[in-house]
Amino acid sequence: MLLQSGTSRRLSLAAIAAVVALALAGCADNPDGKVGATALAPGQNCKSVQRELDRLVSRGVASKIEAANAGRKLSSQAQADVDRYNNLLGQYLGGRCHV
Repeated sequence: MLLQSGTSRRLSLAAIAAVVALALAGCADNPDGKVGATALAPGQNCKSVQRELDRLVSRGVASKIEAANAGRKLSSQAQADVDRYNNLLGQYLGGRCHV
């Protein structure tokens, strides 16, 4: 068994305390500890977000996303499609539409 010096023990305890504090702060809004869904944008529901995601996929946004991830330059419209898809996907997952 390794013995820790006083300084490293204090640092370890401080790190543990920081992790616990962050965890508790994250649960402050949900006393039961369950992570809840975030609200969708006004006027949207899970089906409308899914329809728009499907529309973007049918327009070839997947290849645009791959190109952007590969570091290739995209036209402003292609970049707008990628940004919109990522935003909608965040709403879809955050709204727990996939559950």
